[in-house]
Amino acid sequence: MGSLSCLGVTWGRVRISIAVLSVQYVFEWLLAWLRYGHSSERKAEIRFMDVYQRSYCRPIETLVDIFQEYPDEIEYIFKPSCVPLMRCAGCCNDEALECVPTSESNVTMQIMRIKPHQSQHIGEMSFLQHSRCECRKSVRGKGKGQKRKRKKSRFKSWSVHCEPCSERRKHLFVQDPQTCKCSCKNTDSRCKARQLELNERTCRHCVRPRSPGSARAQGW
Repeated sequence: MGSLSCLGVTWGRVRISIAVLSVQYVFEWLLAWLRYGHSSERKAEIRFMDVYQRSYCRPIETLVDIFQEYPDEIEYIFKPSCVPLMRCAGCCNDEALECVPTSESNVTMQIMRIKPHQSQHIGEMSFLQHSRCECRKSVRGKGKGQKRKRKKSRFKSWSVHCEPCSERRKHLFVQDPQTCKCSCKNTDSRCKARQLELNERTCRHCVRPRSPGSARAQGW
């Protein structure tokens, strides 16, 4: 009986020790969770100086449409259609200043040039990059308010009376705000050399000449 009672006391002490260790483990786990949880929240915040430096005027990688750099290459389709270039972007401390490039360089990239239904090949193309930027006084400084007013009124007349020429490749078209007539910025001299004419709907591809009747039927 004495040995059994001794074993019972020992087992009771073991259970108490296990319970104490369990409570201690849970308490330490909660402390660790609170500590690291708050530190991770602090790490998720970006400090003011980091935001300021990252948003200030500087060269930054920008995706640029190739047709924006080569508007005359209308007979080609480029793959990829845009390229990553370092260009000046960002904010200046004064609204009278603008972020402009002060140093430039050229970079050569391999681009696939495709002529629909004819050929395709990979060739080298040169692009302009900005290597240094500064905040300088805007050229549009004087009379800025008047320019904004004129732009606003011209946009209003377009939006009321004229539908846009095209949702895609808008830089290839020019529109008369008085007549709403759309025309291609590029000439069709290259197409005429092959006895073709410029597609006035896309302003990019050369097509066979249409009869006067079909041209009037399609129109803009």
